[in-house]
Amino acid sequence: MDRIAAALYARVLSDGQARGNTVAGQLAELRARAAEEGAVITPEHGYVDEGYSGATLVRPALERLRDAAAFGEIDRLYVHAPDWLARRYAYQVLLVEELRRAGVEVAFLNRAIGGSAEDDLLLQVQEMIAEYERARILVRGRRGRRHAALSGAVSAMCGMP
Repeated sequence: MDRIAAALYARVLSDGQARGNTVAGQLAELRARAAEEGAVITPEHGYVDEGYSGATLVRPALERLRDAAAFGEIDRLYVHAPDWLARRYAYQVLLVEELRRAGVEVAFLNRAIGGSAEDDLLLQVQEMIAEYERARILVRGRRGRRHAALSGAVSAMCGMP
């Protein structure tokens, strides 16, 4: 059996998440899954973006990962969940297709993809609902900050985009 050259991708947005060792937990789970499947992960193929939002594609580790895939350095990528790869569904599709074209199999820990048309449809629906909910949370937060500012509870400039 040929050796599977694999990579890991993890991301944490906030300092609180970084302090809470959520990235260490992600990496431990990803490494365990890779070992279970006989994949070999070299240190240079552990990609971690700390403090970068998944709402953008401009992230240092993600850029290096995409380059490694384009140069044929990896066969499989382990990511905890699709929304940890990218927060926007369109970006997820773009990245997964780009990786597949480069010959990289993408393995999400929380669910398989590509097993059937139904699996892909369920993934799409779940991600669209998650994206909608994230947008609603932002609207509610902004509305709350605006209300607090108008009522004098906080400075009008505090926390307002």
